[in-house]
Amino acid sequence: MGIQNFPAALQPIIQQGFLEREFETALKSRLGYRLIADREEFSVGIGETLTKTRAGLKPSVTVPLAASTNTNLDNGLISTNWGVEQYTISLNFYAATQDLNMVTSRVGIASQFLQNAATNGEQAARSLDELARNALFAPYFGGNTRVTTTLTAAAPSVEVDDIRGFQTVFSNGVQQAVSATYPLAVTVGLNLYTVVGLTPDAVNVSTAPNGISGQLLLSGNVSIADGTAGSAVQAATASSIVRPASRSTTAGLQATDTLSMGNLLDAVALLRRNAVPLVDGVYNCYLDPVSARQLFSDPDFKQLFQGATSSNPVFRQGMVSDFLGLRFITTTEAYVQTHPSIQNLFVRRPIVCGQGALIEGDFAGMAADDVAPKDSMVNVIDNVAMVTREPIDRLQQIIAQSWYWIGGFCAPSDTTTTPTTVPTATNANYKRAVMIEHIG
Repeated sequence: MGIQNFPAALQPIIQQGFLEREFETALKSRLGYRLIADREEFSVGIGETLTKTRAGLKPSVTVPLAASTNTNLDNGLISTNWGVEQYTISLNFYAATQDLNMVTSRVGIASQFLQNAATNGEQAARSLDELARNALFAPYFGGNTRVTTTLTAAAPSVEVDDIRGFQTVFSNGVQQAVSATYPLAVTVGLNLYTVVGLTPDAVNVSTAPNGISGQLLLSGNVSIADGTAGSAVQAATASSIVRPASRSTTAGLQATDTLSMGNLLDAVALLRRNAVPLVDGVYNCYLDPVSARQLFSDPDFKQLFQGATSSNPVFRQGMVSDFLGLRFITTTEAYVQTHPSIQNLFVRRPIVCGQGALIEGDFAGMAADDVAPKDSMVNVIDNVAMVTREPIDRLQQIIAQSWYWIGGFCAPSDTTTTPTTVPTATNANYKRAVMIEHIG
């Protein structure tokens, strides 16, 4: 489709590149979460999913080789191998469109044309940021939930608020569905149990963002004391969640449990324990404006900056930038949840991320010649394609302005980093981010 097919009134606008620049400007106003993603190109002709393999480490050797065993062809050594783990990125297609009728919009047609492009760009940016947020948070909710229905007698199953993190276990680096063959160790209440299966609810009543309520099936009976509503349920490989006052569940948060500097330091310490790489020298902390405001009320924070002048950038900007080993990035897309049991309270969730916490796969074929010929109006900006279609209706009046993106996000695991290879590491499957839950 060439420019010559468009009405003469629009050709100067297109030829001067105004449309492309307007779209690009809108896309640069990202909302935050997509920034943490490491981008990888998803090659053409390899299917709709891409499975990548990450090599692990071998345990340290701290015992000297005994001279008496240093014999034969193997010198007394036993061959050992490093472990592997796999994660999968799936391609999906996302798109939206908007029509412009040139006749009914004759007055100010150029500005409306450009405004449509800007609006499409903002929609695309926000959509991809929410996709990145959902993919980032999902595994870091995993393995942390609570009992929702009190048992009337000891039983081998419990109803829980969210079954994410209990559905699969890693075996030789590959995720397997939880079963009697691949069991998962969990703590329900105060005691250890083993999950051997689960059943999602037919009607999802989970209070967690994008959560999945259901029933956990265990290898033995759960006591009434452990199976009481509100009891914490945590997988042995659960992701780390920091809460004020060491609350064990989201429902356990109280009105006084606001964000503190100590919570942020705890999150940084967890990432450092797991040897998570920094992002340009610090970790990224994504939080909403209310969470950011609460820091200025924290006693430790105020004491740290006691006597600071008005020229201090922390107070001049009303927000901290690189501080506490963190880079603070405010976003309006952060999860805000109504408290599960206390009215008029909201649960907020800052998340602290290191390098590699999220991976974005962009399909390489979006701008291929057979998809976007050289004379077509298809511009790829920040890996998002903007399409402007000439009027093809009977009256040659309606122009279509659209965008599309082909790709996906995934949060890779780090199951091969264990206390055997990194002594301070945790047993969490996902280690490159730490979520904080607080009231705000």
